[in-house]
Amino acid sequence: MIKDKEIIIIGCGAAGGTAAQFARKTDRKKSITVFEKSKYPQYSKCGLPYAISGIIPKFNNLIEFSSEWFKKSKINLLLDTSVEKIDNDNKIVIAKKGNAIIEKSYCNIIIATGASSSIPSIKGIYENNKLIKNIFTLRTIDDAKNISSSISKGINATIIGAGLIGLEMAESLYKRGTNVTVIEALPNILLKTLDEDMSNIVLHTISNKIKIITNHIVTKIVNKNNKICEVTIKNNDTGEEKNIDTDILVIATGLKSNISLAKNAGCKIGQTGNISVNRKCETSLKNIYAIGDCTEFYDFYSKKPIPIGLGSIAVRQGIAAGINAAGGNYLLPDGLLQTSTSKFFGLEIATVGSNVKDLTVVSGKFNGLSLPHYFPGGKPISIKVFVDQKTGKIISAQGVGDKAAKRIDTFACAILSGMNIETFRKLETAYAPPIAPTLDAEILACDIVSIKLNRKR
Repeated sequence: MIKDKEIIIIGCGAAGGTAAQFARKTDRKKSITVFEKSKYPQYSKCGLPYAISGIIPKFNNLIEFSSEWFKKSKINLLLDTSVEKIDNDNKIVIAKKGNAIIEKSYCNIIIATGASSSIPSIKGIYENNKLIKNIFTLRTIDDAKNISSSISKGINATIIGAGLIGLEMAESLYKRGTNVTVIEALPNILLKTLDEDMSNIVLHTISNKIKIITNHIVTKIVNKNNKICEVTIKNNDTGEEKNIDTDILVIATGLKSNISLAKNAGCKIGQTGNISVNRKCETSLKNIYAIGDCTEFYDFYSKKPIPIGLGSIAVRQGIAAGINAAGGNYLLPDGLLQTSTSKFFGLEIATVGSNVKDLTVVSGKFNGLSLPHYFPGGKPISIKVFVDQKTGKIISAQGVGDKAAKRIDTFACAILSGMNIETFRKLETAYAPPIAPTLDAEILACDIVSIKLNRKR
């Protein structure tokens, strides 16, 4: 039994590992222990699809901070160790490593327990409480290794879910020479990320490489010798069913937050079902912080609670919690911008800002080229901008096409600073024929919004 008062961090993912690093930077002498239930130190979950495709040559390349790094930083990293209980009254955590029970006293504790893959209710998906052979989720290095070892050229791969992870996986499996089919329950792909007119651009680009079936759900798994061989899908409108030959199935239908430790300790669970935290990443209980995919924070513009699901936000929360738990003072911005991006089949997509469905907005879209029309090599770029009709402030933007992410980063800066559309449309952007047009797509999209907004006024 160890009784040393210290900072305890539960989870060594992007959030927990970052918290440990910034706690150490803030206090060079404080004892810090990180409990991690897996056998791996901090690694990039976002890189998993690219390790499967082979773009990243080795899975171990995903490890960002090794066990040796933590040791040199005098951070006690305990792998293969699961925390069983947080006793906040007595400031003790109880953990288990193999058959050994570990007790540690703490001054502050940071919960970074993350999330697990959400698995839909599908007939025949389990056998003896285990997924049928060759049915996978993608959350860990071991998941990715299992998927990779099951792939061979020419097999039929089916993916459930046409969100970011589903489409990143679709590209990875396509690059490995499989025949890819994506099943999406919604009427179009990426509808939780993009408006339908923007997602249609993506759909038209990638549908000549993979098969995409929207407005369908998977209702049944057909197996032979405990190995998947078909999936049955059903049309949401007509109820018509059909079978699809499937050698491997990847489920990409979202996440389920791991909140049981926090809930049992007495932390407040918010409206989204995640742990509620403030700008310091403090929970409702003194001395307990929470960060990453198990938490919720609020949107920058609407101030409504939203679940955390982006690695970039998890890292920023880790910075805040690590500094504050070690005696510093660090505040997150007053809400999340939710800036995100991805790229599949050569097409960039990016978004920033509030969900505009609950707001009165004016929007405008510009479809153009990344270079002047006369200069060779220009690629399509579409930008869509949303502003608050009352204030004229930019609240959201979406981009699809060449260098979409960098354009959306500019909008992120504008939203954070409270910029209105009239100011943004006068922004001087860099121009040279081989680099960008005189008026970039983001400026021309704002011109369109400005005209529409003035008409409404």
